[in-house]
Amino acid sequence: MDKESNNRNYSSSDVFGVIGVCGVVGNLVIRVLSDNGFKVAGTDSKAERECNFKYTLDDYSIPLYLGGHPETFYNTSDYIITPPSLPVESILHKELKDRTFKDEFQLIEVEDILRFIKPGKPVLCVTGTNGKTTTVSILKHICRYSGLKPAEHGFKDLQGNIEYIPPLQCRLNGDVAVLETGTFGNPGDLGFVIERSQPDCGIITNITPDHMHDDHDFLKYARIKGEFVDYLKDKKLIVNGDDPTLWGLIESKIPDYKDKDIITFGVKSSEELSLKKGVVNNKLCWCGREIPVMESISGMGDYKCICGLEKPAIHYLATDIKENSFTLHAKKKVVEVINPLIGLHNIYNILGAIAAAFEFFKIPLEKIISNIESFNGVPGRLDYIGEYQGKTIIVDYAHNPDGVGTVLQELKKIYNTIAVVITVSSESGERGNIAILNKSLDNADYVIPASYYSRKVADNLIKKGKSVSDKIILTTTYPKKFKKGTLGANLEQINQGLETALKYDVQAVVCIGEAALKFREEIRKIVASP
Repeated sequence: MDKESNNRNYSSSDVFGVIGVCGVVGNLVIRVLSDNGFKVAGTDSKAERECNFKYTLDDYSIPLYLGGHPETFYNTSDYIITPPSLPVESILHKELKDRTFKDEFQLIEVEDILRFIKPGKPVLCVTGTNGKTTTVSILKHICRYSGLKPAEHGFKDLQGNIEYIPPLQCRLNGDVAVLETGTFGNPGDLGFVIERSQPDCGIITNITPDHMHDDHDFLKYARIKGEFVDYLKDKKLIVNGDDPTLWGLIESKIPDYKDKDIITFGVKSSEELSLKKGVVNNKLCWCGREIPVMESISGMGDYKCICGLEKPAIHYLATDIKENSFTLHAKKKVVEVINPLIGLHNIYNILGAIAAAFEFFKIPLEKIISNIESFNGVPGRLDYIGEYQGKTIIVDYAHNPDGVGTVLQELKKIYNTIAVVITVSSESGERGNIAILNKSLDNADYVIPASYYSRKVADNLIKKGKSVSDKIILTTTYPKKFKKGTLGANLEQINQGLETALKYDVQAVVCIGEAALKFREEIRKIVASP
């Protein structure tokens, strides 16, 4: 970034030409400029039929030049913005630089847009290993039904929680911005997003080792979440007080946390819950020791480490937890909350959303509670697909061990017998795939490994003659190797897994993983067929 670009005075009469409008970043940039009153034009080498996100521009009156970059586009632009993905050594970038020397236009970057256009609204970011999407969806729902319009990136089937998407999303039209913020697991990833999104409030749902290969990786991952804490430590921070690793991070980063605006949420001690009563498992404390946790759900609950770390006072506490309701203790108020979502893990998500809606967006508590009751859930999260020959078919996006375990534990409270179809390819490699299979075997009556990687670890378990191997049901065709992130199965493999599961006498069939989410409408058609 040159010094001159930081000092430019952009005028509403200037025309900003955006290259790459068929890509995610270029698409967002041109909408941000338009929403903030600037004149724009867009171009892309892709033809209209190949421009996957053009539907987001249909309501804008923007001149678009698709299928190439005509001279008309350059001649009418005062500034040209290129996508960050365009290599500086590319022919196009070199041609653009040559033309800037001739004063045909000025070349600027996405970073310039983020500097001269501010969010201009309350911004809240949500991070954590699990529960981000649901927490964001609940909070947006509360805001909408309270008369506040959240800024939306508008992309279908795109999570959009990394790199430039959240920073640009919060600069689009809206009264508030509620942003899901993730990381690739590399130092600086989360800080990059947070610094450019400029939030005044943040929620951390939890920190679990689901994506990690070993304890060293887990602590490294936890430190990345520390980038979120560093930015918000003098602002408002809402955290899961039942998570020892997360609370240890807070204490290590903010020694004077009692004097800061740190708000906690959690549930009544597991001793008083009928759910998972008395279950104690170890989790890595921030000091590096294994700390016993009397769990409410995996990795969350009551804890006390010899290093002095212990569960803090909880500001937003859920007690009297029933199948579809709980009692909320908050700000000297005690109210009943009708819970529209299945599972204790979703109570955590609801608590984080309630705390943020009340503390940051200043929505009255009574309105918040009322709005939660009308929330219908997130597609792909305990998504009820339908009934097939007396069996309930469910899809869930769970794609890491703790997520899979939590979902199945909650479903086991409703259905006596369950078959699980695994469509996952774990981000943690073989170790993660083994853990996902074991979590499924711990909580289901039958497990069908539909993805190549789940089948591979299942075969190894069967060869070892483990006692649980009789729960594993193999499809007749060995799945072909397929992997795209956590997308571990194709449609044919899902179909075979589902057809296999449906042959067994169970009350529910659960398809887990990103592939199940991606193909949930195809699964719905299978269920609807006679």
